[in-house]
Amino acid sequence: MPEPVLSFESLTVTFATDAGAVTAVKEVSYQVFPGEVLAVVGESGSGKSVSSRTAMGLLPPTASVRGHVLLGTRAVTTMSEKELTALRGGAVSMVFQEPGAALDPLFTVGFQIGEALRAHSGMKRKPARARAIELLRAVGLPDPEARVDYYPHQLSGGQKQRVVIAIAIACEPRVIIADEPTTALDVTVQAEILELLRDLRDRLGAAIVLITHNMGVVADLADRVVVMRDGRIVEEATVDRLFAEPQHEYTRALLAAVPKLHVLPDNWEAADVETDSAPVAGAALARTIVREPIPADAATVLEVSGLVVEFPAPFGRPSFRAVNDVGLALRHGETLGLVGESGSGKSTIGRCVAGLQRPTAGSVRVLGTDIAGLSERKLRPLRRRFGFVFQDPATSLNPRLTIGECVAEPLLVHKQAKGAAARERVRRLLDDVQLPAGVEKRYPHELSGGQRQRVSLARALVLNPDLLVADEPTSALDVSVQARVLELFAELQRECGWACLFISHDLAVVDQLADRIVVLRNGTVIEEGSNDDILRSPREDYTRRLVAAVPVPDPAEQRRRRMGTRQPIS
Repeated sequence: MPEPVLSFESLTVTFATDAGAVTAVKEVSYQVFPGEVLAVVGESGSGKSVSSRTAMGLLPPTASVRGHVLLGTRAVTTMSEKELTALRGGAVSMVFQEPGAALDPLFTVGFQIGEALRAHSGMKRKPARARAIELLRAVGLPDPEARVDYYPHQLSGGQKQRVVIAIAIACEPRVIIADEPTTALDVTVQAEILELLRDLRDRLGAAIVLITHNMGVVADLADRVVVMRDGRIVEEATVDRLFAEPQHEYTRALLAAVPKLHVLPDNWEAADVETDSAPVAGAALARTIVREPIPADAATVLEVSGLVVEFPAPFGRPSFRAVNDVGLALRHGETLGLVGESGSGKSTIGRCVAGLQRPTAGSVRVLGTDIAGLSERKLRPLRRRFGFVFQDPATSLNPRLTIGECVAEPLLVHKQAKGAAARERVRRLLDDVQLPAGVEKRYPHELSGGQRQRVSLARALVLNPDLLVADEPTSALDVSVQARVLELFAELQRECGWACLFISHDLAVVDQLADRIVVLRNGTVIEEGSNDDILRSPREDYTRRLVAAVPVPDPAEQRRRRMGTRQPIS
């Protein structure tokens, strides 16, 4: 066996919080070898990210560390800040879970990629810019020559994630720590990113520590798997053995909670393209949440017609049309799934529906009122009628407020409850989204990414809205909590009857929760229909390729698919 490139030896990490000491990692030991992909899986808060961040010295001052983390033979846990600065981005790099928080809003994405190149390779500004464009093209960002000069806020969540990956691989490090690297990516770009990471491993012998809750990604990329629970390792095995013969009860429960989406056969084009009405073979979905039919006389909550959104471009360039003549309707108690690649306009439509983005043209009628042209003063009383679950919880929660105050804020602003009544409502909702007792006293930075996403969901539901816009609400959740949150969605929707615009790139999740599905591409609706129409008998070639790109939690099947020919979406 070669010498390990990264080693964790009896690592224990404890955080000092206002509510007392919290031990996030307990006596963790494992090794990573050159050219290996080691997946670290487990529920949110299990210690996956904390243990890996220790390898880069990225823990906050409130953390105390016992044990050792070795990069080769060098002890990272005893390095000075100057030594760690030289280490980060060069020998070891990290793909962060929340790209909105990882990128500096004051600098263009090209400057931020070039910064890493200049810091570790001494590259000059002009060649660094050229290399940044190459990296953006490698990670699949459209029009990299123009977007190298974009600021982070001008990109979608998935596009920002691709920029973070470009920064991480810029200096071709020996170890890449990928913390949920595909969480915000649609399935087609996810497949491209996994292929990119695989190529980097094969070409450079880089070791990859893959932190994820997506078992399909684990099956596609990992060589070995470490399963963590409550800060401890409960199982470690090769990827084939783990999926075929999981030993620990917790591992079996994780695998059982994975939403299943069987992919299209590799040769589907030859057999299925000619007949639009024929069902797509192999696309059976396991739907576990039973949706009740929407009554024919259900009131219309949302009606969008002729929606156009354009964003101004730098001087001399034409404006960018993000949404082009979109129309859709949503009835009381109904969930409409909005799917498509990153940058297709999904989030922009959601923000227009919630009154957070003013459209260029068209109407957005919510509960009979066209909110497209309303002033902020007239829109404010309507805001309590709809909730919004943002894609990036790190930037949507106020870092100066406790979790309890964040969730209670809408109640206080709209004067719906205060005092004991507000605290009881908050406590009940935090319990519903499976957050531990006492979490309301902590601050957002003290929670994991998945825990913050659950807080964001509780905040959106605290006013019992008529319309909920959910932008990737389960993307940061592990599979077991995701299953519970989806059940909670369905339960609360049956009880309260709110309509939901559900934006997601996870087709299996959309199938479980949605009553109808709209497929977007480049800001335009290309297909709309029932779940069976879209996922099992799609008319459009683009939709078929979306379904075919979904990874399945089966290592043997993923290897078989890689041996075949994958057609990229053009």
